[in-house]
Amino acid sequence: MAEISLRRARTIIKAALAKGTELGMKPLSVIVLDTGGHVKAFERQDGASPGRFAIAQGKAYGSVMLGMAGTAQQARAENQAFFIAAANAAFDGKLVPVPGGVLVRDAKGAIMGAVGVTGDSSDNDAIAAVAGIEAVGLTAEI
Repeated sequence: MAEISLRRARTIIKAALAKGTELGMKPLSVIVLDTGGHVKAFERQDGASPGRFAIAQGKAYGSVMLGMAGTAQQARAENQAFFIAAANAAFDGKLVPVPGGVLVRDAKGAIMGAVGVTGDSSDNDAIAAVAGIEAVGLTAEI
């Protein structure tokens, strides 16, 4: 199984933060997780609240652990709240099932990890995550 290298993770973060700055977003925090849900890299822009690490991690963690991006998790939570509640309990409350948790796929569609972005609206967070993932030539699933 292919994993995201540290170099690519850092580039994803740099590009996601640049997209946020370009679009005038609030200060962002960006995390990249591997397929096991472990942190590869994280950055928090100046002015972003310190609690954003846990939110970014929760967005990405839910995506990689469920194989379901944040937008799909949110829809699932709206339609089957019990499922997301049970999954969140199984994962010790670590899920944040909203947009901004984005799966990273290779050219063959295999999951390589996930990116979590927080700081602006969830939809804008997802836009920044996609920009970061596409900057390294990978596919984003929002």
